[in-house]
Amino acid sequence: MTTRAEPGDDRDDPGLGAIMGERRRLFNLGYRLLGSLADAEDVVQETYARWYALSEREQRAIESPGAWMMTVAGRICLNLLGSARARRETYVGDWIPEPLPEPSEWITGRPGVGVTDPADRITLDESVTMAFLVVLDSMTPAERVAFVLHDVFRYPFGEVAEIVGRTPAACRQLASSARRRIRTARTPAGPSAGQAAVVKRFRAAWEAKDIEALIGLLDPDATATADGGGLAVTHVRPLVGGERIARAYAEIARVAGDRTTFVECTVNGLPGLVAYQYGTVATVFAFEIAGDRIRRIWAVRNPEKLRPWRAGGPGRTDGSADSESAAGRETGR
Repeated sequence: MTTRAEPGDDRDDPGLGAIMGERRRLFNLGYRLLGSLADAEDVVQETYARWYALSEREQRAIESPGAWMMTVAGRICLNLLGSARARRETYVGDWIPEPLPEPSEWITGRPGVGVTDPADRITLDESVTMAFLVVLDSMTPAERVAFVLHDVFRYPFGEVAEIVGRTPAACRQLASSARRRIRTARTPAGPSAGQAAVVKRFRAAWEAKDIEALIGLLDPDATATADGGGLAVTHVRPLVGGERIARAYAEIARVAGDRTTFVECTVNGLPGLVAYQYGTVATVFAFEIAGDRIRRIWAVRNPEKLRPWRAGGPGRTDGSADSESAAGRETGR
């Protein structure tokens, strides 16, 4: 087995830099397919483990190591998607994809650092918005893999077929079916600045417990879904209807009182909100906005999905697990 090279050893292995440079693309693929930062990182690690398990002769025989790694990562994701469906059957409440912090924070680990690598910019496009990921999650594993590899990463169907284990024609049909789902669910998105203004007004109305203002900002058929995973108190079933959501959220604000503060931020590339309690991130809100109305709200409260937001984020304190637990009991009915 070939061992992992130490920093600086790429002087003897000119291909090492290229191999390690694939990490970001592998991570982007894993997140889109699995909707989880932790699972995406596991996919990256497993892919590299398989690469370094090859002998030097086997590695040199691979014409395109990057393509080889994407193929391996795609197959790992396909397997994980199959097992994830079984795990979801025992999940408490609705499962929502893990929300992404501002890209410069989760890619570099340092808030406020500019990101210029083209591989990073794809995290800001439509394929990483919460609405898009939720639709992806409704697809079969094969549909999801075929669509993401072909439509997002531009892999030809011949190569997609090798990963999915079906014919190119079958993969073309899978991607076509996925595309129809995306078109059916897609909401025409306005400019980001316009969406940010809606979120700002929503925040102000919510903090003021102004039910009428909230109703005016919500589509009459709006839906609010929450994900506590059984680890944080929240409404287990989606709330449907603008008025019902407005009244429920006004009650949440009343119960939370002054212990909760809201911060406008980027969530999966679009304007969102973060609720802080006791200096710790308690909930991350993503929105789907059409015109000047909110059509969908996704509230992620599962603390396991909020770890990237709590690690070094603004407002973080060294509060104990007990204080975090208390925060969880007081928001998101």
